[in-house]
Amino acid sequence: MQLHQLTIHEAHDLLKNKIISSVELTQAVIDRIHQVDAKVKAFVTITEEAALQQAEQADEQIASGKINSLTGVPVLIKDNMCTKGVLTTCSSKMLHNFKPPYNATVVSKLKDCGMVMVGKANMDEFAMGSSTENSAVHVTHNPWDTERVPGGSSGGSAAAVAADECIYALGSDTGGSIRQPAGFCSVIGLKPTYGRVSRYGLVAFASSLDQIGPLTKDVTDCALVMNAIAGYDPSDSTSVANPVPDYTKSLVPELKGLRIGVPKEYFVKGMQPEVEKTVRTAINKIEELGAKVDWDVSLPTTPYALAVYYIIAPSEASANLSRYDGVKYGYSYEGPGSMWDVMEKTRQFGFGPEVKRRIMLGTYALSSGYYDAYYLKAQRVRTLIRHEFDKAFEKYDALLTPTSPTVPFKIGEKTDSPLQMYLSDVCTLPVNIAGLPGISIPAGFAGNLPVGMQIISRPFNEEIIFKIAYTYEQVTGWQKQKPDI
Repeated sequence: MQLHQLTIHEAHDLLKNKIISSVELTQAVIDRIHQVDAKVKAFVTITEEAALQQAEQADEQIASGKINSLTGVPVLIKDNMCTKGVLTTCSSKMLHNFKPPYNATVVSKLKDCGMVMVGKANMDEFAMGSSTENSAVHVTHNPWDTERVPGGSSGGSAAAVAADECIYALGSDTGGSIRQPAGFCSVIGLKPTYGRVSRYGLVAFASSLDQIGPLTKDVTDCALVMNAIAGYDPSDSTSVANPVPDYTKSLVPELKGLRIGVPKEYFVKGMQPEVEKTVRTAINKIEELGAKVDWDVSLPTTPYALAVYYIIAPSEASANLSRYDGVKYGYSYEGPGSMWDVMEKTRQFGFGPEVKRRIMLGTYALSSGYYDAYYLKAQRVRTLIRHEFDKAFEKYDALLTPTSPTVPFKIGEKTDSPLQMYLSDVCTLPVNIAGLPGISIPAGFAGNLPVGMQIISRPFNEEIIFKIAYTYEQVTGWQKQKPDI
């Protein structure tokens, strides 16, 4: 195995025992980036020089005996998390030159662990998209088939992990933006409980839905990253002060006695038959491993989740993106006109089509005369969806669903049909609406293309999710398969 193919825990063991250095590991990852990123295009910024300096510092830490599980291990950060002095563009022309004066809390936490950041990951502009085709920089390609999308909006993070261009990555998830690309790229992607990981320093899309989480090569790595980034942050008013367990203690291959439900509404009309077959086979395997599986669970409000999401998320985006006026920072139109003309032109040329589409949807839903009919009603249905999940978790420890109704689709296949693109997240967005934790793990392949399975549990019950994911991973080994780039 080459150094860039290592997992976090494998790299940690080698670093701890001084078999390799962080500089050697980081150089191997940088070499890999130069080798394959022209095909994958996972990065918007490569911080080669800074990464090697951080690796030298990590080696000094290790030499003095100060080492934790992430010290000296190269990470890629999604480009909507603030990194002090390093471009944070949200893959948008609007922030093409923005270098934050501070770090996001998750970045600070990784820095305290001895972070080595190799760069910033490409994404759908302002995290609005399901394919990373909406980036103003370039389209990211799926390492399993470079003619196909990696998913979105954390497509750069997922593709880089799959292509071994980093050892792990951070993404953000508003309606499936970690889990859907994780499923498309055959990696692990966790969306933690809302409030479990600080959002301070995350450029806001929809504040009541956004959550930061890890994308990793296996479940053990995912638990290690969560140990580092989870926890209360007074800088984030939505952060919850629950104690953080050691998630690695949940990595026990034992499912006997666990009650698991399979909601029938998630096997939606139009789901590709080979995807459904692969996921059902994966669930059968979990049943064989000792879990008690109920195949006849119903969550009747699920079909309304898509409509609810596409009212609430654009409404919050409309409010959050109003700060981009061309005055304080970022892109500013420099042509003639009044202050209002300049502001209008700044937004016209600074935002891409999908961002403008969602701002208009949200502004309409919040406008006088429509607020009660759309936004208020959506919030009421959101409460029903949350209560329905609460009721299900009185009976079940976890729910299993597909991550996406399709395999990765071809680049350009859905760009002319926003509704078809939105349907890519139909299995993931109810989890955000209810603020629940959910993970996507590799469930196998359909026609040589990855298929993900989603595990959902009650709030702050990531331990059960890790236990199920780890047990399944140990007996299947899908995470060990690598794309041939």
